[in-house]
Formats: sequence, C-alpha cells, structure tokens
Amino acid sequence: MVQKKPKTESAPPQRGSGRTRGRPRQYDPERALAKAAETFWKHGYAATSLDDLSAATGMNRPSLYAAFGDKRDLYLKTLARYQQQARAIGVQIIADDPPLRVFLKRFYEAAFDIYLATGDEARGCYSISTAPAQAVTDPAVRDFLAASIGGTDAFLAKQIAKARERGEVPLNMDPHALAQLAAAALHTIAVRARVGVPRKQLRAVAAAAIDVICGPQRS
Repeated sequence: MVQKKPKTESAPPQRGSGRTRGRPRQYDPERALAKAAETFWKHGYAATSLDDLSAATGMNRPSLYAAFGDKRDLYLKTLARYQQQARAIGVQIIADDPPLRVFLKRFYEAAFDIYLATGDEARGCYSISTAPAQAVTDPAVRDFLAASIGGTDAFLAKQIAKARERGEVPLNMDPHALAQLAAAALHTIAVRARVGVPRKQLRAVAAAAIDVICGPQRS
C-alpha cells in the first residue's frame, strides 16, 4: 500500500520579495491628460512623439494605449478636456448676469489667464495653437474645431442678445455678427499670445473690441 505524502504548507510571501503579479500600475487620468495637453501645447501635435507623451505622463506606451488609445485618441481627449474647462469658466463669468461690458472684460481676462498661464511665455489657446494644422487632414479634429468656434459664437451671441434687450446695444445691431466680431478678437489675441505679445498689448486689443461692440465708454 502506497502512503500519501503529507501536504506541505507553502511559506507566506515575504514583503519586498519580488513584484506583485496581476496588479496594474496606478495612474491619475486627469493628471495624465493635463501632462499630455501641456506637451501637445508646447510642441504641437505633429512634433509630439509617443516617447514625449510617455515621459510627460510617467506612463509607458502600453499603459498609454490601454488608458487613452493611440496618440490621436489621446489628443482628442485633451481637446475635449480643454473644452469642458472653458465651458466651466463661461458658466462662472455669467453667474451674476453682468452687464455686457463687464461680461466681455471678464471673458477676455479669463482668456488671458489661460493663454498666459505661465507668465508671459508664448502659449496662446490650446485648440487654436494646435488644432488648425491637424484639422486639414483629420476630420475629427476639424469637426471639433468647427463645433468649438460655433459654440463660442453662440455663447457670445446669447449674452449680446440679452444686452440688446436691456438697451445696452442698439436694436438694429445683429447679436450674431457682434458675437463673431468678439470671437475674432479672441482668436487674434490667441495667436498674438502664442508669439509672445505681452498682456498689456493684448488687453488693448480686447478693449478696442469691447468699445466697438458696446460703444465707447463714457468718462
């Protein structure tokens, strides 16, 4: 008769003795998107490599692919994040239903805070600085950019229409045309900020646009 050998208990794993298997590396999606956006913002889409993104986020390539998809997918996610942040700022600056001139000042000042967030370093608007070149060949980026511009126009037109009802803008003025003018000033400010024009000069552009839309401010 063959006797069975008694089972031997395995020794409990010791702390620090090798890597734990099957446990994915932890990462913060919001922080990773912020770091990726900073990298695209600095170098542009085309000049940003996966190695650049990996170094910026602290995630290796397989982790980046698993979390966000390829480079294009990651870029589109950073654009969506930027848009959400801009919309949140828009909600804040109209919370107390300010007069049109006050609203426009807040609108442009909020843009300055983004475009010059690191001081007077050339930065500009994330979408305007990075998306137009990519939009030529990428329909998704083109659609995003068109929707973003259209959304800005609609947001401004709504505030201008309300101001017209309050008598702040002449009744014969078209809110949509004035909104496009305000947005055009925003876009030129974004481009000028990208090439390093200082805040003082950018404020002068904004002030001129506000005076055209609202009329010269009475002393």
